Amino acid sequence: MSDATRDDLADLFAGCRAELYSAVIADTLDSFGYRRQVLPRALRPLDESLILCGRIRVGVFMPIFHDDETVNVYENEIRLVDDLKVDDVPVLICHGNLDIAPWGELLTTRAMQLNAAGCVTDGCVRDVARIRAARFPLFCGGFNPSDTKYRGKLMWLDVPGKIGNVEIESGDMIFGDVDGIVAVPQAIARQVVAAALDKVRAENKVRDALLSGMSLAEAFETFAVL
Repeated sequence: MSDATRDDLADLFAGCRAELYSAVIADTLDSFGYRRQVLPRALRPLDESLILCGRIRVGVFMPIFHDDETVNVYENEIRLVDDLKVDDVPVLICHGNLDIAPWGELLTTRAMQLNAAGCVTDGCVRDVARIRAARFPLFCGGFNPSDTKYRGKLMWLDVPGKIGNVEIESGDMIFGDVDGIVAVPQAIARQVVAAALDKVRAENKVRDALLSGMSLAEAFETFAVL
């Protein structure tokens, strides 16, 4: 990934974490005509209080059924994690394979040292208690103590991928909170974030109006936001 690609969204992430949430980003993507950007509901956060926001780094796993000196099962996983930059989020695509846990405590420790912004996988994770204690934002398909060794290998890095119906690429923006995860294509990320911030500020006005006693119908007629 080029430095220009990496830097393109860097200034957005802090503002997104401070003001945005997944629902408003999903609504905004809908308004842009991108209506399949919410990752499967089965992917849940280890800690519902944390927000994940950063730049996708795709890693694609395939099943394996043995390990020997020629397989070198961890080589690409190590390569991906050691190459993480500030605000990167490894998105590990296991095609829904819950028999492997491609992420655990030691990868978390290294990722945090590199100031990565979290991890997403449709596989499982392990070392859950330690990752929660580290307060590292992580979404996964479940928990499983089984290692990838003998079971799966990360084969491709920074290639286009798909989780559920959502197409993702390295460099895209990803945002996750207690409601779920949305992926924002890099080409429209700035426009989507700007529009989402406008929507949040409009929703704040609606909330204030409702708290002052305005009816929902009148608030919607006034602000056209729901």
